[in-house]
Amino acid sequence: MATADNRLSISRQTLFACRLAAALCSPSNAPASNVAFSPLSLHVALSLLAAGAGGATRDQLLAALGGGDEPSSAAESLHALAEQVAMVVLADGSAAGGPRVVFADAVFVDASLMLKPAFEKIAVGNYKAETRSVDFRTKAAQVAGEVSSWVEKITSGLIKELLPPGSVDQSTRLVLGNALYFKGAWTEKFDASKTRDSKFHLLDGSSVQAPFMSSREEQYIKSYSNFKVLRLPYQHGGDKREFSMYILLPEARDGLWSLAEKLGSEHGFVEKHIPTSKVPVGQFKVPKFKISFGFEASELLKGLGLQLPFSAEADLSELVDSPEGQSLSVSSIFHKSFVEVNEEGTEAAAASGVGIMLCSFRMPTDFIADHPFLFLIREDTTGVVLFVGHVLNPLLGP
Repeated sequence: MATADNRLSISRQTLFACRLAAALCSPSNAPASNVAFSPLSLHVALSLLAAGAGGATRDQLLAALGGGDEPSSAAESLHALAEQVAMVVLADGSAAGGPRVVFADAVFVDASLMLKPAFEKIAVGNYKAETRSVDFRTKAAQVAGEVSSWVEKITSGLIKELLPPGSVDQSTRLVLGNALYFKGAWTEKFDASKTRDSKFHLLDGSSVQAPFMSSREEQYIKSYSNFKVLRLPYQHGGDKREFSMYILLPEARDGLWSLAEKLGSEHGFVEKHIPTSKVPVGQFKVPKFKISFGFEASELLKGLGLQLPFSAEADLSELVDSPEGQSLSVSSIFHKSFVEVNEEGTEAAAASGVGIMLCSFRMPTDFIADHPFLFLIREDTTGVVLFVGHVLNPLLGP
């Protein structure tokens, strides 16, 4: 995944991720909730939709997803990237001691319609997607339950009810379902006996007592004029992947929304602000949190310029082999994610740096995440962003 073409595709995918994050992590869309979602899952699902789209609808999807300039090569690069992501980035590494990653992608299409062979070949071959023929016309509620059961099984019960009651009906012809679960162990675990309740300041000026993890070990921290970035690496598995969580902490207690806006508007923001070296820490506190977050993505995507796939003018003629395919449009895109941050980790790398800070006269850096912040989970060797979210209140749980 280190080719120039792949790097360009991933940088475009990351730009889409950041634009989506800025839209979702905003006071209008998530004024009172913690958020965790996978822009990668949505990118993959929409790239698959592009394989079934034609004309202006395809062009709009490719432009929004950052596939490139010329439609046919743009589509090819998106499909190739999706295949690499499914095989490499989203492979489960838990058997070798790496992160547990579970990815689910599927196309549910009404039994009255047949998927075109060319689309089905791309869906199954490049996207490792499951395609299911279902009966929306007479058993819509049952199909919704089938989709949710499928996701629940794949995510070991952690993600339930992807499709809420009433979200599909007899007029539905197509649903794209997507779920991603990630859980990694820190390379340097936090000592649970040092976790203490402390004040976390909320956006409305009040505060809550929340459990904070702390450490005296050197950390990957980079300070900027009005925010700091912390990198917490996850334990490696038996491959070259390097997963990390990044916490983007605004200096101002109410600086979350402006930082999220910056994330979405400045090209290459993530790459430019990655801490590359460890520094000694003074006060170091990160709250524990657990987030289960789901949403229907169509309105958000329309706001990013994707109106055609959801409209009566949609051209999804490459998707199904039927006259009805000429008037097909996407009814819904449902997405749900789960992220948990706690003290768990491995001690394998904990003692390797002992004694180094004794030779150093660097000023210790404080990192106190005691007010709302952004976070993202990234695979660092490829640059692929798996999750983005924000924490408004660490006590808000699933």
